[in-house]
Amino acid sequence: MKRILSACLNQTILFSCKENVPQEWAVRSVQEEYAAYLRQLDERKIRYRIVEETAQADGSILLKIKRQNNQYDVGTYLDD
Repeated sequence: MKRILSACLNQTILFSCKENVPQEWAVRSVQEEYAAYLRQLDERKIRYRIVEETAQADGSILLKIKRQNNQYDVGTYLDD
């Protein structure tokens, strides 16, 4: 029998600007979507660690994150 003792997801997420809208509105929309994503992780009590956050020239945000998978223990994945 096998059992999962710990698990973690490595994700790279691009919060991209919408096309055909004013640049200022698109950038604000991306920032709101990004904040809502992090807020959702906190509300669901999903453990995570931001590895890298990069603002792109067009206002998009590239996020590299390690996060808990379901309710599995994350072990030492989030320590480094």
